[in-house]
Amino acid sequence: MPALPEKFLLAFIPLFVAMDPVGLVPLFLNMTQGVERPHRERIAWQAIITAAIVAVGFMFLGRWTFRVLGISVGDFQVAGGLILLVLASRDLLRTRASEEQLPEDFGIVPLGLPLIAGPATLTTLVILMDTVGFGYALTSLIANLVFVAMAVHYADWLAQKFSRTGLRAVSKIIAMLLAAIAVSMIRRGWRAT
Repeated sequence: MPALPEKFLLAFIPLFVAMDPVGLVPLFLNMTQGVERPHRERIAWQAIITAAIVAVGFMFLGRWTFRVLGISVGDFQVAGGLILLVLASRDLLRTRASEEQLPEDFGIVPLGLPLIAGPATLTTLVILMDTVGFGYALTSLIANLVFVAMAVHYADWLAQKFSRTGLRAVSKIIAMLLAAIAVSMIRRGWRAT
């Protein structure tokens, strides 16, 4: 049986990769260009609160939803993995010229849902509840949301220190890890069905 810190890390790392706080920084900066700092802070909190409510709600209602819809965790893993693979591929192949400009007020959708609490995060939470338990899954979710909050709060400072190009490079690496996790989710889901 894994030790307590190891169980926390087993929950924390997949959620960190799924939420991608570092990758959110250039996205957040691009989407909020020209927006006053207080409004940006409000958008960030709106996104984090939305992601937290959706994720915790899914932790409680995810299994029930599966039963009602007649789907298994394996089915959800395959579907979530496919969506995640598409999102990761899009992030890996997207160039600066093809990036979309989103509306200024995007705190709830798409920043909170599905960018922070997307299919990868929700699928990961369901799996983590089986593998490490509710407490570790919830604790790692809260810790990751704190990282997201810090990343968007210090987005300007991070952009100055690492440059937007550097942040985008880190984001591409994280997208590659996300693609690998997506393939793993599809493989595990396929075996489970």
